Amino acid sequence: MWMILLHLQLAAGVSLPAPTNLSITSFNMEHTLSFLPGPLTPPSCRFAVETLHPRRKRLWTPVAGCSRLKAGRTCNLTRAFEDPFDQYQARVRGFVSNLTSRWTVSEWFQPLTDTVLGPPDVSVSGCGNCLLLQFNTSSDWRLRKMIGFYRELVVVVRRSRDGAQFSLNLRYQDNMVVTYLQPGVEYCVTVSVKTFFKSTSVASEPHCAFTSRPQHATTLYVACALVGAFCSLVLFLVGRVVCGGRLSSTLLKTLKSLVTQMLFQPGGQDHGHVSPELWRHSSTMQRNPHTSPHSVSDDSCVNKLKLKVPLPGLK
Repeated sequence: MWMILLHLQLAAGVSLPAPTNLSITSFNMEHTLSFLPGPLTPPSCRFAVETLHPRRKRLWTPVAGCSRLKAGRTCNLTRAFEDPFDQYQARVRGFVSNLTSRWTVSEWFQPLTDTVLGPPDVSVSGCGNCLLLQFNTSSDWRLRKMIGFYRELVVVVRRSRDGAQFSLNLRYQDNMVVTYLQPGVEYCVTVSVKTFFKSTSVASEPHCAFTSRPQHATTLYVACALVGAFCSLVLFLVGRVVCGGRLSSTLLKTLKSLVTQMLFQPGGQDHGHVSPELWRHSSTMQRNPHTSPHSVSDDSCVNKLKLKVPLPGLK
């Protein structure tokens, strides 16, 4: 059927139908041309795209990669419309065998004003009674180029609990802080941009985060930890005193038993000499049961024993 129509058009000297619905859309400085084939266009028809730059003596220039487009395909004009301040036009025509269609020309297009700006990539985190906003534009060279045209960022902060919200107009920075928020509460942030020109922008998806825990709760935790540490220290000291007293009493009993055995062993042999001072001190402890065991130092008793009581078998 298409071949018959094609031969009839050739015989009648009629050209192919011209493309229709030609439009240029742009998002974040990436420009795309789309169109539809004209009525009764054969499926084997291909399409060519050219652009016009006013400063190039009004010469139409073919677009690389868009010289043999199939029906339904689009053409990327980002590199062809490189200067954001200039105005451009595009045109499309179809061709098959020896037939060509008329050119369909687009409206004038200026990248800077006709593009739709999406928001920069943003991450949100809590910082006490504030939110920290960090922007990342390193992944897209067009966004890095557009930062110089940003007049301000519109930041909308919404509290998730009750929907209360407010907006801020801030100058662009890689890191921004939204202060005077309620600690321990979830907030959702959306960001859009404004430029010095009449560009259209869309807001980001909500990015939600909790501010950090309330300050009074943190202070309470620290106070409880300090009280617990103090109580542990007191219990440790009391334990040392009690255990130290028992240790001193036990050491004194051991020393007394050792001295008695060395002085009065069976057979009447005297294996050493005990100083009168040590014996007098031990007798005083025995006669006076109210004497505190802490009045005798364990270290002093051991030292005196080592100095004045030679052990059996040693010379």
